[in-house]
Amino acid sequence: MTADGSVPDVRTLVLGGARSGKSAHAEGVVDGTGPVRYVATARTPDGDDDWAQRVAVHRARRPPHWETVEDADLVALVSAPPDGVPVLVDDLGTWLTAEIDDAGAWSLPRGTIAHRCDALADAVATHSGDLVLVTPEVGLGVVPATRSGRLFRDEIGMLNARLAQECDVVVLLVAGIPLRLR
Repeated sequence: MTADGSVPDVRTLVLGGARSGKSAHAEGVVDGTGPVRYVATARTPDGDDDWAQRVAVHRARRPPHWETVEDADLVALVSAPPDGVPVLVDDLGTWLTAEIDDAGAWSLPRGTIAHRCDALADAVATHSGDLVLVTPEVGLGVVPATRSGRLFRDEIGMLNARLAQECDVVVLLVAGIPLRLR
């Protein structure tokens, strides 16, 4: 609580591995009784029934009064003037993948899309209002066998570290258990 009795805006970063419960945890962080702007960053490729099913599960879990924004310019959305609606972004791994795809950067040097990651981190740092970011933690396992896997792991690791510096709360989900890091 601030000196004037108001509750400050909170920027929260929720990290976790595959199926760790990070999305469900993030959804519980926002006050779901009021409006929430849910930014879904995943693209659904034609013919990928497994991915479409995962997206459907996420959609079904959201309350009907939440606004869902898909296929948005995430940096612009996070930079937009505040309107009092909490923003939940799920997830930064699919956003990063799309950024690498759009730049044709899978075979380019690491850091090719650093300017986009920097722009997102800057937008997070200046965001007014509650913001919850969901992101994968992929650096705890085996070194990927492919260059693209290693590139993604390195880029998401650098993005996560940068965002953790800008967020007030950082939570890591391990086996469904939230561990508050900050």
